[in-house]
Amino acid sequence: MEEMPEDSLYPIAILIDELRNEDVQLRLNSIKKLSTIALALGVERTRSELLPFLTDTIYDEDEVLLALAEQLGTFTPLIGGPEYVHTLLPPLESLATVEETVVRDKALESLQNICHQHSQENLEQHFVPLVKRLASGDWFTSRTSACGLFSVSYPRVSDANKAELRNHFRNLCQDDTPMVRRAAANKLGDFAKVLEQEYIKSELIPIWANLAQDEQDSVRLLTVDGCISVVNFLPQEDLEQLVMPVLRQLVDDKSWRVRYSVADKFTELQKAVGPELTKADLVPAFQNLLKDCEAEVRAAAAQKIRDFCQNLPADVQEQVIMNNIMPCIRNLVSDPNQHVKTALASIIMGLSPIVGKQNTVEHLLPLFLSQLKDECPEVRLNIISNLDCVNEVIGIQQLSESLLPAIMELAEDSKWRVRLAIIEYMPLLASQLGMDFFNEKLNTLCLTWLVDHVYAIREAATQNLKKLVEKFGPEWAKGTVIPKVVSMSQDQNYLHRMTCLFCINVLGEACGPEITNNLLLPIVQSLASDSVANVRFNVAKTFQKLGPVLDQTVKQNQVKPCLNKLNADNDVDVRYFASEALEVLG
Repeated sequence: MEEMPEDSLYPIAILIDELRNEDVQLRLNSIKKLSTIALALGVERTRSELLPFLTDTIYDEDEVLLALAEQLGTFTPLIGGPEYVHTLLPPLESLATVEETVVRDKALESLQNICHQHSQENLEQHFVPLVKRLASGDWFTSRTSACGLFSVSYPRVSDANKAELRNHFRNLCQDDTPMVRRAAANKLGDFAKVLEQEYIKSELIPIWANLAQDEQDSVRLLTVDGCISVVNFLPQEDLEQLVMPVLRQLVDDKSWRVRYSVADKFTELQKAVGPELTKADLVPAFQNLLKDCEAEVRAAAAQKIRDFCQNLPADVQEQVIMNNIMPCIRNLVSDPNQHVKTALASIIMGLSPIVGKQNTVEHLLPLFLSQLKDECPEVRLNIISNLDCVNEVIGIQQLSESLLPAIMELAEDSKWRVRLAIIEYMPLLASQLGMDFFNEKLNTLCLTWLVDHVYAIREAATQNLKKLVEKFGPEWAKGTVIPKVVSMSQDQNYLHRMTCLFCINVLGEACGPEITNNLLLPIVQSLASDSVANVRFNVAKTFQKLGPVLDQTVKQNQVKPCLNKLNADNDVDVRYFASEALEVLG
């Protein structure tokens, strides 16, 4: 082995060579080894040699720069601790100005992390000047990065620096470049959290109102989040005068993307402005969003109906729902857009506990029944998946006759994923409808899925059987499921015989030792001599699966002789699984 040269610059020399190599992966690996190199150099040489070198070499591939930006965020212990953390600022400042967004974001994240490690003196002397340089940089990239540094640096600086930072932030919110205004609008809420109350009202609200009127809709939509943050820091008496005019304007914005953002955040806005302004302003605004000309906006608003109604003031809740919201819901049930109907179907059942039994029967039940007949399978699925909400209020019987046709259609849908979804809801339906109704109407359907031509359906159907047995009990399984399993074991199609074994795998535990010993084990033994090797090795796997349920005598006298026979099979896979089962069963 060669001795390491005494040249103190050797690690830096290696790093330089690797970073100049044409292989990107080699350069990336060298960056990922920075902490090791820094440890080898020691804290003084890391500060005096490594960091200046890294600052001067910000020219690489984005992947390498991203790794560098991430590494530098954890470098504080390697440069001598918080006392010297400001020495990390030059390379991170350079990285915060590059063109690639993900690199800037990672550099910004690292800057935010190390900001908290600065003493107040270093913060004022080194970090705040960096923020000011970035905020007034020639390239928009530096100005966008600056927007994320105000909230972390502002709380701990002097009043004079605070005034300068507020001024810089105001300038960024009025920047000529839309990307900078977007970045500023996006960080406005964070800045509001650290700003003094007096400046929120006198400075931040006018900035926010101005951004809400920006010519770019991508800027305006970001002010919705800003609204939620700003409202939380204002007394109730200021909301009507300072906030509501801007919020009304956003609700009626000419851009559907802005209105979508309002609809998506509506319940958060509702909680922020309080009950009185909700009654006066947000109820009509919500109605408008539910009637919006754009389907995306209607769908976003529809998903908020239940939560909006739940959060209404108790004294007007029923009145507002029945007079203002219910007419909109009736229209949405027959909306021409399937995404809107699907969104509504996912939450409409949740209104039952809110409006009570009488209103559910009189107003909601006809809508549920209509949606159960909808041409879109996702609508029907969403209604069925939320049946428990209605069952708690009015019972399931009033829906059961309408449920059945919808379930049958979904169960035979040409799309296998739709069939899979309805299988997953069967245990829920079983608990809602009861054993008698289930046996009469749905039992045959569940057994039919066991021989579906799609494997995923057959697999899900076996798991479904286990859940149904756990719900209805072993005696139910003995009378309804096991006869089907027996018939499948004699089917000409070997896939059905394998599905029979998969059923037994899950039924053993659910049915218990007695039924497993007397009814299921003989089926498995009969398939041990099957002509298809795949069936035979699945017999071995089934014996292994049933092991914990079977008593020791049965295992010794019936299972092991059968496995020994399979262990001498002419198929290598059968022998493998048989020997594995023998080993597990002991």
